[in-house]
Amino acid sequence: MKTKVAVMFGGKSVEHEVSIISGIQALASMDTDRYDILPVYITKKNEMYIGDDIGNIDAYKNIDNLLKNSQRVIMINDEGHVKLLSYPFKIFKKTTEISIDVAFPIVHGTNVEDGTLQGFLKTLGIPFVGCDVTASAIGMDKYIMKTVLKDNNIPVLDCLHYTTSDYKNINVMIDNIEKELGYPVIVKPINLGSSVGINLANDKNELLSAIDDAFLYANKILVERGIKNLREINCAVLGDISDAIASECEEPLHNDDILSYEDKYLSNAKGGSKGMASVQRKIPADLTVEMREKVRSMAVEAFKQLGCNGVARIDFMIDEDEGTLYFNEINTIPGSLSFYLWEPMGMPYKELLNRLIDLALKRSREEENITFSFETNILNMQSKGGVKGIK
Repeated sequence: MKTKVAVMFGGKSVEHEVSIISGIQALASMDTDRYDILPVYITKKNEMYIGDDIGNIDAYKNIDNLLKNSQRVIMINDEGHVKLLSYPFKIFKKTTEISIDVAFPIVHGTNVEDGTLQGFLKTLGIPFVGCDVTASAIGMDKYIMKTVLKDNNIPVLDCLHYTTSDYKNINVMIDNIEKELGYPVIVKPINLGSSVGINLANDKNELLSAIDDAFLYANKILVERGIKNLREINCAVLGDISDAIASECEEPLHNDDILSYEDKYLSNAKGGSKGMASVQRKIPADLTVEMREKVRSMAVEAFKQLGCNGVARIDFMIDEDEGTLYFNEINTIPGSLSFYLWEPMGMPYKELLNRLIDLALKRSREEENITFSFETNILNMQSKGGVKGIK
């Protein structure tokens, strides 16, 4: 019997459309000899839908029409089996009921990639592909991520972080940034990807504009020192904390000082974006043998220190003036799952997807050996005087 895999994409995120592209790309390459694939679209209201056209990218040109011709479902655990049930329930109509074995979230951004969806799947008790709740949350919060890596001797750029409450004293905030970091600086939402809300500031006016833009997308922002002579290098990692391997390195090419949302998803689209697979890039990146291995080694080490699982893309920065390599950020569910970085290593997309599902099932087996509850009932202790607040 084939393993039933629910491929989930969309969600309440500014990266909603990017997730649709990544999810449907994966659907086209999955091993249908091994798996029974079920596309599950999550709307911007976090409602789940299944249907004949859910895996058809053209259907998303008119989402309202797509939903009218699809079935809304909810996910439940019924006696140890996770199922999708048609919703709302109707008295005189048989409820659609589909059992699933593995969830494969291909989602990007807040409310989905940041541990929120992972926590939901964990609570239901279904094996799922990718990072667990903790690693997903840390990977999305750029400030916490930097502190973890800095504690483990992985080089990161100096930064400052602010919340909307700091905005009340914007002049103090600006003075502090100028004193501690100087110009140029990069301003970014603390928990977004796809280059949304990220801007380079070379002076006070640009800094004010960048701060305003970043706060449109998050209530916490990060400001870090900018590198004047910058090269960006990316590398993906596949595995878990016990065994992980690095992909080929790439150098993304872009039109401005930093890689923008438009560079990633709108350039060379030719009528329909192919997600991160359509970005102009140089693969392999033009690096010395020593620097290539340094990037790949640091990528694996960061992946393990952050407790990741599945596939992640790690973005690095090279200060060309100093020859210094810095960790920039991690994408715990990268656009297009970074399949284009594995193909040069002899791993086709189908094999990458197979390995990701295998890793999910491996983690599930390992967790079965961990004790999460005791066969006891401390609430039934009236005769012994109760526990009186003991903790």
